[in-house]
Amino acid sequence: MKSRLALFPSLLVLLAACNPSPTSLPTSTVVPTPMPGVLYVDPGRELGEISPYLYGSNYGPMHAVPMEMMPVALDAGVTALRFPGGAWGDVVDIQFFQVDQFLSFCEQMNAIPTISVRLLGGTPEAAAELVRYTNLEKDYGVVFWSIGNEPTLYESQTGEPYDTLRFNREWRSIAEAMLAVDPDIQIMGPELHQWGTSPDTTPKDSAGRDWMTEFLIANGDLVDVVTVHRYPLYRAAGQAVTFEELRLNTREWTDLVTYLRGLIWELTGRDLPIAFTEVNSSPTGVMGGDTTPDSFYNAIWYADVLGQLGQQRVLMVNQWVLSQRSTGLGLIYGNQVRPTLYVFQLYSHFGSRLVQASSGISDVTVYAALRNDGTLTIMVINLTDREQSVPLRVAGRTPVEAEVWLLDASHNAEGLGLQPLPADGTLILPPQSATLFVFEE
Repeated sequence: MKSRLALFPSLLVLLAACNPSPTSLPTSTVVPTPMPGVLYVDPGRELGEISPYLYGSNYGPMHAVPMEMMPVALDAGVTALRFPGGAWGDVVDIQFFQVDQFLSFCEQMNAIPTISVRLLGGTPEAAAELVRYTNLEKDYGVVFWSIGNEPTLYESQTGEPYDTLRFNREWRSIAEAMLAVDPDIQIMGPELHQWGTSPDTTPKDSAGRDWMTEFLIANGDLVDVVTVHRYPLYRAAGQAVTFEELRLNTREWTDLVTYLRGLIWELTGRDLPIAFTEVNSSPTGVMGGDTTPDSFYNAIWYADVLGQLGQQRVLMVNQWVLSQRSTGLGLIYGNQVRPTLYVFQLYSHFGSRLVQASSGISDVTVYAALRNDGTLTIMVINLTDREQSVPLRVAGRTPVEAEVWLLDASHNAEGLGLQPLPADGTLILPPQSATLFVFEE
């Protein structure tokens, strides 16, 4: 197998761009003041590269893709995979043959891998041996490695004391052992559950210490990518999430990044890359509802979440989860495709260089990017349950036609071909839809 760096030659350039010198200012994207009643795009205002690893998922022994669904998985547009996904890696030791199988699957998917070594019950020696086998003996060249999964929950899961002091000590010992084997790897952490938008909404240990603050103080010199998880709409059994709650939630994701980036800068003096390595609307296995993770509207919600995280220059996002047979969380469920999978296919046509875009229309969002050949792509998301007529203004251009890709209740990220645009620039958006417009020069 070719090394991961050979398969992804842009990776080191991207990491360098996301990890500037300590004198650089944080790189949050400032969303421009919108023009009331208008979608506005300025292709001449480039804002930087969108990470190709924004379109990731989780995968592992508990989440295998059924053989008959492999063509669907390979065509999904997933660009990054986190292994072994969730808490499995903190109760079972990863075997070498599983690494081989995973990396073979990544090569088939054309997806970059992240491997998470065991923390709870793990040892520095075992983690170092996994790195040695993967990158020295087999020469796979895996760049991204994380340590453990949601240490914020260890104490409640095991009934034994586990606080920030113990975590930071154990995490550092393992990280140092891994780096001693391969100093070129990128260490991701701390993999906290339920990241928030302020000090009042982030995880604390049993002594009241803030997990992220303590981690960055203790290990900010070793971590390369700061990682968190977010499932914003947990509900107890029998309590349904409403359309309004899911729609309103899309607005929090910029704040999640802004707060984390500011905290990183304050405590380390560096603008470290950020990754959301587990994301879905709910962490529960609920399914079959209008707004559960397997629903159509969850797909529209996720399309907007990815738009915001791309706009905020997040390095990697891993949706939970690629395949699962028993809950509503998987993109693939047995031999069925869940609607959120089509979001990945829709974004596979989106550009890679972010440009300025803003919406002055309530509950309609817009994101824009250029492809490498200069083609302008514009994603417009209608979060409402009604058809919308919205004016689009593109600085320096008067588009007359566009190639259109549509995700709505009747179209699964389907190409509608070249479509004429009204002379006044008004777009007709189906209810609860994500529409990608591709404007050739």
